[in-house]
Amino acid sequence: MIIDAHAHLVAPAALYAHRSNLIVSSGQYGNSYRAQVADRLLEESADQNVKIMDGVGTDVQLLSPRPFLTLNGTARWNDIVDWATDNNDMIARTQRLHPTRFRGVGALPQQVGRSIVSLFGEIDRLVNELGFVGILLNPDPSEGMNGSPPLGDPYWYPLYEKLCELDLPAHIHSGQCCNGRETYDEHFIAEEGLAITSIYRADVFERFPELKLMISHGGGPIPYQVGRWRSHREMARAQGRIASDAPSFDEILRKFWFDTVLHNPDSLELLFKTVGYDRCCFGTERPGSGDGIDPVSGRHYDDLKPVIEALPSLDEAARTGIFEHNARRLFTRLDC
Repeated sequence: MIIDAHAHLVAPAALYAHRSNLIVSSGQYGNSYRAQVADRLLEESADQNVKIMDGVGTDVQLLSPRPFLTLNGTARWNDIVDWATDNNDMIARTQRLHPTRFRGVGALPQQVGRSIVSLFGEIDRLVNELGFVGILLNPDPSEGMNGSPPLGDPYWYPLYEKLCELDLPAHIHSGQCCNGRETYDEHFIAEEGLAITSIYRADVFERFPELKLMISHGGGPIPYQVGRWRSHREMARAQGRIASDAPSFDEILRKFWFDTVLHNPDSLELLFKTVGYDRCCFGTERPGSGDGIDPVSGRHYDDLKPVIEALPSLDEAARTGIFEHNARRLFTRLDC
């Protein structure tokens, strides 16, 4: 079985028109104005996605909302809540249309400066009512405006405790970027690196050893820049700032999980060599950033199954782990 652990909702334009109405109306329509997407339109979108999956041999996708369209930052709280819950409801409806092909990874209503406990109600709804298998966590709800504490900050600790209690993984994926210096694609990569290094520096996994975090896009820059962080760790050890028997940076890195949304075979080889294939879950983000056609192979960049199958460093056990078994270890509710 092929499980795509990083995929996003394919929805009719009516859902995104609703987002525009939320923003421009400033609450004029009240809380009763919710996304109105006809069953027929949603069925067409879901069927289109299944056709795409069938074309590349994907059996199951874990669907989350499209991150660059999330409402975070300084948006109105009611709008943030409505948009997050509407997206999650749309994923649940999509799952009901194709119950063997889709599972949900839900968005959370994140607002700058608001207590992390404010997310717990939607987490409980995702698990207990919608049957979702994970959450999508934006590490920077300030959207690039320098208003979010890094993931190693105690601000996040009550959330980590709850995730451990529920055995619920968090897919780390930032959203929109509004600072004018970078696009959201570039912001994704920066936040993925900061997620890993801030959690590492704060010894988060020592505090929460059962915490499950999947870092998007192959861990961003960290597997490529791993030598810098290895050196920092060993300098700290030599200077007595950490214990002589403290784990190496590589040992801490292997406590994270990673997807394969890299669109490049050499990058995938480096990822598997650096963190271990057993910490990597197949992911494509298809349809999404990899829709371009590779002039060498003639395939879409996000058609990653044949790319991974062709890597000479992987044996059958490794490929099976990446395509299915690792996702089942990470998202334990897949079998519920």
